[in-house]
Amino acid sequence: YPISLGTRHPLTLVKNEIIDIFARMGFTLYQGPEIDDDQHVFTMLNFAADHPARDMQDTFFVERSNTMDVTKNVLLRSHTSNDEAHYMSTHEPPIRVLCPGRVYRNEAISARAHCFFHQVEGLYVDKNVSFTDLKQVLLTFAREMFGADTKIRLRPSYFPFTEPSVEVDVSCFKCGGKGCNVCKKTGWIEIMGAGMVHPRVLEMSGIDATVYSGFAFGLGQERVAMLRYGINDI
Repeated sequence: YPISLGTRHPLTLVKNEIIDIFARMGFTLYQGPEIDDDQHVFTMLNFAADHPARDMQDTFFVERSNTMDVTKNVLLRSHTSNDEAHYMSTHEPPIRVLCPGRVYRNEAISARAHCFFHQVEGLYVDKNVSFTDLKQVLLTFAREMFGADTKIRLRPSYFPFTEPSVEVDVSCFKCGGKGCNVCKKTGWIEIMGAGMVHPRVLEMSGIDATVYSGFAFGLGQERVAMLRYGINDI
C-alpha cells in the first residue's frame, strides 16, 4: 500500500510562522545550548545568587554546588534568555536576534503546564531604543499572527532582566474582544512577557548602558499553538 504523507506538527507550523514574521522585521536567528551554566541562565540576566526571583522557576540541575558558588552549577535552561546572554557577550550592537528553543522546568504536569516546552525570545539593542519601539514591534507581530484588527494590552509585571516589564495581552481573535470561553469572558488573551533590557544586563555582557538601550520579549510556542488550533490540553 502507498504510504500517506504526513503533515507538519502544529508547534513547527507556529514556530516557522513566528520566525517568518520577525525575520521580516529584521531579526536574525540564533540558537544556543540547552544544557548551560548558571552564569548565562541566571547571573548575566540579573539574578543574584540569593535573589528570590530564582525561585520563580523550578530548575532541573545537572550539577549543583552545595555552597553559594553558583558558578559551579550546570542546568537545563529554564528559558531561552540564556541565548540572549551568549549573543550579547559575543556580538556588538546593533543586535536584533530571535532565539527559539526547548526549555525545561520542574513543574507539575497539567492541561496548561508541562516540564518540557518551547519558547521564542527576541532581543533588540541599539542606540535610542525606546518603549515605543517595543510596543510597535509587539503590535505588528500580533496583527500578523492573529489578524489585522488585533489590539494589544500591556500590563505592568516583573522580570529580573527587564525594567520596566510588562505582560502582553491580545484581543480575543475568536470573539473580537466581546468575551467568550477562549478568553474566559475577558476579551483578552495573555501571550507573552516583554520589557526594556535592564542596564545591568547590558553591562554584564560588556555593552555600555549609557550609549545603548534595548528591549526583549518571550512567548511560548505551545500557548500560541493551543490558541491557534483550539487545543485545550498541552
